Amino acid sequence: MRVTIIGLGLIGGSMAIDLKKRKFADVIYGVDKNTLHAETAKNIGLVDKIVNLDEGIKLADLIIVSTPVNIVQTILPSILDKINNQIVTDVSSTKHGICELVKNHPKRENFVASHPMAGTEYSGPWAAISHLYDGRSAIICNQYESSKKALRVVEDMYGSLNMRMIYMDAKSHDVHAAYVSHISHISSFILALTVLDKEKDEKQIFNMAGGGFRSTVRLAKSSAEMWTPIFNQNSENVVDVLNTYIMKLQEFKIKIAENDKSGISKMIEDANKIKRIV
Repeated sequence: MRVTIIGLGLIGGSMAIDLKKRKFADVIYGVDKNTLHAETAKNIGLVDKIVNLDEGIKLADLIIVSTPVNIVQTILPSILDKINNQIVTDVSSTKHGICELVKNHPKRENFVASHPMAGTEYSGPWAAISHLYDGRSAIICNQYESSKKALRVVEDMYGSLNMRMIYMDAKSHDVHAAYVSHISHISSFILALTVLDKEKDEKQIFNMAGGGFRSTVRLAKSSAEMWTPIFNQNSENVVDVLNTYIMKLQEFKIKIAENDKSGISKMIEDANKIKRIV
């Protein structure tokens, strides 16, 4: 199996490590417009060879597009234009726009829309780690639009990463992603901005930051290059989630302002029910 990975950051780089280590891929080609990322990925052994986009398409059996979602939408149609029998998948956090973009493409059946639900707050090839995907979910969207062969290859790929498969339509995926992933990042970004705005003395933040703050604000270190396009692509669902989130914040604020101890306790106890899910 010859695999080309387009985008050699945390997600693509981590896939490269385990796809090679676990014998799914015999050869991994890397494509990245960022020269530093490309050189680093080659030097630390994430990929066997750095190639340009056209070479990567021509040489591959499987092409993994692991770039920010706006870049996926820019290059995916031209990748499908150039393939013969190669299989293509992406790993983007939004799916509906991508599926709509290529739904009428003659090579649509060679494409599998997927989203491995894994990551960290770090970015770049130096952030790539083994075992990132173990035990996590891999979402495959609109699988009925992909050929059986393409679907099987991508399922085998995620199987080699020890992921469990979940199937859903692209619209549902984007709604669910807004609730379980996108709002978490927004909350972390806003908490970081709030604290930085209020506490200008960074030394005091460092001295007082405990585990709760560190774990809550961890995602605020995530890349703007990745997350800005996600929020843009999934804006309708994200805004719906934010409206509910803001309403709950206002409710909590009122109960604190009115010293409503029973009301505060009730909201916390209701929130504790999340333990049944995570």
